[in-house]
Amino acid sequence: MRIVIAEDDALLREGLSLLLAGEGFDVVAAVGEPAGLLTAIDEHRPDIAVVDVRMPPTHTDEGIRAAVEARRRHPGLAVLVLSAYVEQSFATDLLADGAGRIGYLLKERVGRVETFVTALERVVAGGTAIDPDVVAQLFAARRAGDPLDRLSAREREVLGAMAEGLGNTAIAERLFVTANAVHKHIRSIFAKLELAPDDRTDRRVAAVLRYLEGTRR
Repeated sequence: MRIVIAEDDALLREGLSLLLAGEGFDVVAAVGEPAGLLTAIDEHRPDIAVVDVRMPPTHTDEGIRAAVEARRRHPGLAVLVLSAYVEQSFATDLLADGAGRIGYLLKERVGRVETFVTALERVVAGGTAIDPDVVAQLFAARRAGDPLDRLSAREREVLGAMAEGLGNTAIAERLFVTANAVHKHIRSIFAKLELAPDDRTDRRVAAVLRYLEGTRR
Protein backbone atom coordinates (compact mmCIF):
# COMPACT_ATOMS: atom_id res chain seq x y z
CA MET A 1 0.00 0.00 0.00
CA ARG A 2 1.42 3.38 -1.07
CA ILE A 3 0.50 6.23 1.28
CA VAL A 4 0.74 10.02 1.29
CA ILE A 5 0.51 11.73 4.69
CA ALA A 6 -0.57 15.35 5.22
CA GLU A 7 -0.06 16.48 8.83
CA ASP A 8 1.27 19.87 9.92
CA ASP A 9 2.59 18.66 13.29
CA ALA A 10 6.12 17.53 12.44
CA LEU A 11 6.37 15.06 15.33
CA LEU A 12 3.06 13.40 14.51
CA ARG A 13 3.90 13.37 10.80
CA GLU A 14 7.20 11.61 11.50
CA GLY A 15 5.53 9.27 13.97
CA LEU A 16 2.87 8.26 11.45
CA SER A 17 5.53 7.66 8.81
CA LEU A 18 7.55 5.42 11.12
CA LEU A 19 4.47 3.56 12.34
CA LEU A 20 3.24 2.82 8.83
CA ALA A 21 6.69 1.88 7.57
CA GLY A 22 6.98 -0.49 10.51
CA GLU A 23 3.74 -2.15 9.42
CA GLY A 24 5.15 -2.73 5.95
CA PHE A 25 3.50 0.16 4.11
CA ASP A 26 5.25 2.46 1.65
CA VAL A 27 4.99 6.12 2.72
CA VAL A 28 5.80 7.82 -0.59
CA ALA A 29 5.43 11.39 0.76
CA ALA A 30 4.79 13.15 4.08
CA VAL A 31 3.91 16.83 3.85
CA GLY A 32 2.86 19.61 6.20
CA GLU A 33 0.51 21.78 4.15
CA PRO A 34 -2.40 21.38 1.69
CA ALA A 35 -0.56 22.43 -1.49
CA GLY A 36 2.10 19.84 -0.76
CA LEU A 37 -0.61 17.20 -0.39
CA LEU A 38 -2.03 17.92 -3.82
CA THR A 39 1.41 17.96 -5.42
CA ALA A 40 2.34 14.66 -3.76
CA ILE A 41 -0.89 12.99 -4.89
CA ASP A 42 -0.47 14.23 -8.45
CA GLU A 43 3.11 12.94 -8.50
CA HIS A 44 2.83 9.63 -6.68
CA ARG A 45 -0.78 8.51 -7.29
CA PRO A 46 -0.95 6.79 -3.89
CA ASP A 47 -3.40 4.10 -2.82
CA ILE A 48 -4.56 6.33 0.03
CA ALA A 49 -4.03 9.79 1.53
CA VAL A 50 -4.00 10.23 5.32
CA VAL A 51 -5.04 13.83 5.94
CA ASP A 52 -5.32 16.03 9.02
CA VAL A 53 -8.51 18.12 9.08
CA ARG A 54 -6.90 21.33 10.34
CA MET A 55 -3.87 22.56 8.44
CA PRO A 56 -2.13 25.88 7.64
CA PRO A 57 -2.71 28.69 7.10
CA THR A 58 -5.89 29.07 9.18
CA HIS A 59 -5.99 25.63 10.80
CA THR A 60 -9.72 25.26 10.19
CA ASP A 61 -10.77 23.02 7.30
CA GLU A 62 -7.82 23.25 4.88
CA GLY A 63 -7.16 19.53 5.09
CA ILE A 64 -10.75 18.65 4.18
CA ARG A 65 -10.83 21.12 1.30
CA ALA A 66 -7.54 19.73 -0.03
CA ALA A 67 -8.91 16.19 0.20
CA VAL A 68 -12.04 17.20 -1.72
CA GLU A 69 -9.88 18.78 -4.41
CA ALA A 70 -7.68 15.68 -4.56
CA ARG A 71 -10.77 13.50 -5.06
CA ARG A 72 -11.94 15.86 -7.81
CA ARG A 73 -8.61 15.48 -9.59
CA HIS A 74 -8.38 11.76 -8.92
CA PRO A 75 -11.91 10.32 -8.62
CA GLY A 76 -12.16 7.47 -6.15
CA LEU A 77 -8.95 8.36 -4.31
CA ALA A 78 -9.03 6.71 -0.89
CA VAL A 79 -8.83 9.25 1.94
CA LEU A 80 -8.51 8.65 5.68
CA VAL A 81 -9.13 11.86 7.63
CA LEU A 82 -7.65 12.36 11.09
CA SER A 83 -8.98 14.86 13.61
CA ALA A 84 -8.36 15.66 17.26
CA TYR A 85 -12.12 15.76 17.87
CA VAL A 86 -15.45 15.30 16.10
CA GLU A 87 -16.02 17.66 13.17
CA GLN A 88 -19.68 17.10 12.32
CA SER A 89 -19.51 18.81 8.94
CA PHE A 90 -16.49 16.94 7.61
CA ALA A 91 -18.10 14.13 5.68
CA THR A 92 -20.71 15.62 3.39
CA ASP A 93 -18.40 16.90 0.65
CA LEU A 94 -16.13 13.87 0.75
CA LEU A 95 -19.00 11.35 0.68
CA ALA A 96 -21.19 13.28 -1.73
CA ASP A 97 -20.08 11.35 -4.81
CA GLY A 98 -21.21 8.07 -3.22
CA ALA A 99 -17.95 6.39 -4.19
CA GLY A 100 -16.90 5.31 -0.70
CA ARG A 101 -13.21 4.88 0.08
CA ILE A 102 -13.50 7.39 2.94
CA GLY A 103 -12.48 7.10 6.57
CA TYR A 104 -12.60 9.41 9.57
CA LEU A 105 -10.70 8.56 12.74
CA LEU A 106 -10.00 10.53 15.86
CA LYS A 107 -6.26 10.93 16.31
CA GLU A 108 -6.35 8.98 19.56
CA ARG A 109 -7.05 5.87 17.46
CA VAL A 110 -3.69 6.14 15.71
CA GLY A 111 -2.00 4.76 18.82
CA ARG A 112 -4.14 1.66 18.50
CA VAL A 113 -2.13 0.28 15.63
CA GLU A 114 -4.41 -2.62 14.74
CA THR A 115 -7.47 -0.32 14.59
CA PHE A 116 -5.61 2.22 12.47
CA VAL A 117 -4.26 -0.36 10.03
CA THR A 118 -7.65 -2.06 9.73
CA ALA A 119 -9.25 1.30 8.88
CA LEU A 120 -6.62 1.96 6.20
CA GLU A 121 -7.14 -1.43 4.61
CA ARG A 122 -10.94 -1.12 4.71
CA VAL A 123 -10.91 2.29 3.03
CA VAL A 124 -8.44 1.22 0.33
CA ALA A 125 -10.65 -1.82 -0.35
CA GLY A 126 -13.55 0.50 -1.18
CA GLY A 127 -15.37 0.81 2.13
CA THR A 128 -15.85 3.42 4.81
CA ALA A 129 -14.36 3.58 8.30
CA ILE A 130 -16.04 6.13 10.57
CA ASP A 131 -14.83 6.36 14.17
CA PRO A 132 -17.40 4.83 16.56
CA ASP A 133 -17.21 7.93 18.76
CA VAL A 134 -18.13 10.04 15.75
CA VAL A 135 -21.06 7.75 15.01
CA ALA A 136 -22.30 8.02 18.60
CA GLN A 137 -22.06 11.81 18.69
CA LEU A 138 -23.72 12.28 15.34
CA PHE A 139 -26.66 10.08 16.32
CA ALA A 140 -26.97 11.96 19.61
CA ALA A 141 -27.07 15.27 17.73
CA ARG A 142 -29.89 14.18 15.43
CA ARG A 143 -33.01 16.33 15.75
CA ALA A 144 -36.66 15.34 15.82
CA GLY A 145 -38.39 15.20 12.45
CA ASP A 146 -35.36 13.81 10.66
CA PRO A 147 -36.15 11.12 8.05
CA LEU A 148 -33.98 8.77 10.08
CA ASP A 149 -36.73 8.74 12.70
CA ARG A 150 -38.38 6.12 10.50
CA LEU A 151 -35.70 3.65 11.54
CA SER A 152 -36.18 1.30 14.46
CA ALA A 153 -33.68 1.23 17.32
CA ARG A 154 -32.10 -1.92 15.90
CA GLU A 155 -31.89 -0.41 12.42
CA ARG A 156 -30.10 2.62 13.87
CA GLU A 157 -27.60 0.27 15.51
CA VAL A 158 -27.06 -1.48 12.19
CA LEU A 159 -26.62 1.84 10.36
CA GLY A 160 -24.15 3.02 12.98
CA ALA A 161 -22.10 -0.13 12.49
CA MET A 162 -22.26 0.36 8.72
CA ALA A 163 -20.89 3.86 9.20
CA GLU A 164 -17.93 2.37 11.04
CA GLY A 165 -17.30 0.25 7.94
CA LEU A 166 -18.35 -3.11 9.35
CA GLY A 167 -19.58 -5.80 6.97
CA ASN A 168 -22.72 -7.85 7.56
CA THR A 169 -20.92 -10.67 9.35
CA ALA A 170 -19.13 -8.31 11.73
CA ILE A 171 -22.39 -6.46 12.42
CA ALA A 172 -24.12 -9.74 13.20
CA GLU A 173 -21.36 -10.69 15.64
CA ARG A 174 -21.52 -7.30 17.37
CA LEU A 175 -25.31 -7.33 17.73
CA PHE A 176 -25.59 -11.08 18.46
CA VAL A 177 -27.99 -11.69 15.58
CA THR A 178 -27.80 -13.76 12.41
CA ALA A 179 -26.28 -12.46 9.18
CA ASN A 180 -29.69 -12.97 7.56
CA ALA A 181 -31.27 -10.69 10.17
CA VAL A 182 -28.66 -8.02 9.42
CA HIS A 183 -29.41 -8.36 5.71
CA LYS A 184 -33.12 -7.81 6.38
CA HIS A 185 -32.40 -4.77 8.56
CA ILE A 186 -30.23 -3.24 5.84
CA ARG A 187 -32.92 -3.81 3.21
CA SER A 188 -35.40 -2.10 5.51
CA ILE A 189 -33.00 0.83 6.05
CA PHE A 190 -32.63 1.27 2.29
CA ALA A 191 -36.41 1.18 1.85
CA LYS A 192 -37.13 3.65 4.67
CA LEU A 193 -34.47 6.04 3.39
CA GLU A 194 -35.79 5.59 -0.16
CA LEU A 195 -32.46 4.39 -1.52
CA ALA A 196 -33.24 2.49 -4.69
CA PRO A 197 -30.60 0.35 -6.44
CA ASP A 198 -28.30 2.52 -8.55
CA ASP A 199 -25.28 1.36 -10.54
CA ARG A 200 -23.53 4.68 -9.85
CA THR A 201 -23.93 4.78 -6.07
CA ASP A 202 -23.10 2.38 -3.25
CA ARG A 203 -26.30 2.31 -1.16
CA ARG A 204 -24.37 1.56 2.04
CA VAL A 205 -22.34 4.74 1.54
CA ALA A 206 -25.48 6.66 0.58
CA ALA A 207 -27.22 5.53 3.79
CA VAL A 208 -24.25 6.65 5.89
CA LEU A 209 -24.19 9.99 4.07
CA ARG A 210 -27.93 10.41 4.65
CA TYR A 211 -27.57 10.12 8.39
CA LEU A 212 -24.46 12.32 8.48
CA GLU A 213 -26.35 14.98 6.56
CA GLY A 214 -29.32 14.58 8.90
CA THR A 215 -27.22 15.46 11.92
CA ARG A 216 -26.26 18.81 10.38
CA ARG A 217 -29.83 20.08 10.01
